[in-house]
Amino acid sequence: MMVGLTIEQATLAVIIGTLAAVVFSLRVLVFLERRIASIDSNIEAIVRRVEAEEIKIEAEEAKIERALGVKRKGKAVRKAKKTTKRRRK
Repeated sequence: MMVGLTIEQATLAVIIGTLAAVVFSLRVLVFLERRIASIDSNIEAIVRRVEAEEIKIEAEEAKIERALGVKRKGKAVRKAKKTTKRRRK
């Protein structure tokens, strides 16, 4: 036995199906956004710990250099190489 749908019922079914898909997609997006925020906060915590450890290491390094009488140089900064333009003949 075949049940026939009117055009209005078919249209309504398509609209409801589309709305359900949109709601599900938004739910997944919210879940992913929360997960990314959690990962981001974990990365920030790791960076803070690494930064604190780096500050301790630099302080210890300065202390050792003072004890050895070594003059501390500024941080080495690498300069970019100058590019030379070809001259047109």
